[in-house]
Amino acid sequence: MASSEILHVGIDLGTSRSAISASNGERFVVDSFVGWPADMVAKKILKRTVLIGHEAVANRTMLDLHRPLERGLLKEGSDKDVEAVRELLRHLLGLVGAKKNGKVDSSNVRAVVGVPAAALRTNKQYLRNSMKGIVDSLMIVSEPFAVAYGLNALLHTMIIDIGAGTTDFCVMKGRYPTEEDQRTLTIAGDSIDTHLVKLIEEHYPQANVTLFMVREWKEKFSFVGTPTQRANVVAPVKGVPTELDITNEIKAACETILPPIVETMLDLLSRVEPEFQERVRNNIILSGGGGLIRNLPKMLEDSLRQVGGGKVTYMEDPVFVGSDGGLALALDAPDSDWERLSA
Repeated sequence: MASSEILHVGIDLGTSRSAISASNGERFVVDSFVGWPADMVAKKILKRTVLIGHEAVANRTMLDLHRPLERGLLKEGSDKDVEAVRELLRHLLGLVGAKKNGKVDSSNVRAVVGVPAAALRTNKQYLRNSMKGIVDSLMIVSEPFAVAYGLNALLHTMIIDIGAGTTDFCVMKGRYPTEEDQRTLTIAGDSIDTHLVKLIEEHYPQANVTLFMVREWKEKFSFVGTPTQRANVVAPVKGVPTELDITNEIKAACETILPPIVETMLDLLSRVEPEFQERVRNNIILSGGGGLIRNLPKMLEDSLRQVGGGKVTYMEDPVFVGSDGGLALALDAPDSDWERLSA
């Protein structure tokens, strides 16, 4: 097949959002939710057999709603979750134009898919099976490695990728990272959300809040350290819209991720060859939605003082960093690196 006929894509398959970047210049991001009408009434109203992304979330009361990725891994054991992942992948590929006669054409698609570092060991075969018939050739890499490749941060760099399901670490040493160079924590955006719901319910027991509301508030107000603004939100209390100050709750929930991230960051640094440690300490990059938590880079830099100091930068627009990195890998990879998938 001529290389010009091949559609190369990078896919960041995320617990909360999934992004795709394609060699034809198209890029899209969707919420990682898939839903089917719950009954004939819902089907009559929606006039659709399946809803994906924001549409699925917005119409969730009428749907059998699935979020098929949990802690960055594909849920196993549920046929509906497998079907949801396949619908999500087909939808992403359809958005970037991988269609022929109205259906996704897998015959000319090469996809690099970024997954949490831990998933490379435990979930790789399951993902491979889910991709069959959807892409022709596949390469599965760790999310932080895809980020590093896209940024050309391939030597003496540490990537800390804070997503919804996982926080992933990768130390780049100028070659493909090994298991020893990477870590995955299940402390990330989702765990902040769960903690925040609990704290708000404790402070305002009569308020009626949902996880979807709390996630939106966190994305708007998240911070660690000293607040720069009050986090005032509106939620029903006994059915009456009421303003609530959740500043302290936001701070407490967001700071739950700090100790494990600091501990893992320092442990990985200690394993770098001594003469290169200073370079890595001064080249730490935060990516993922969690990297946008206000004041997080400074808090991590403060923790680096105990080992000689360092520099932490963050990606201001992290949405496509992983998928763009996957696309860069896809375009550079030799034929021998690809795994062909039979339908």
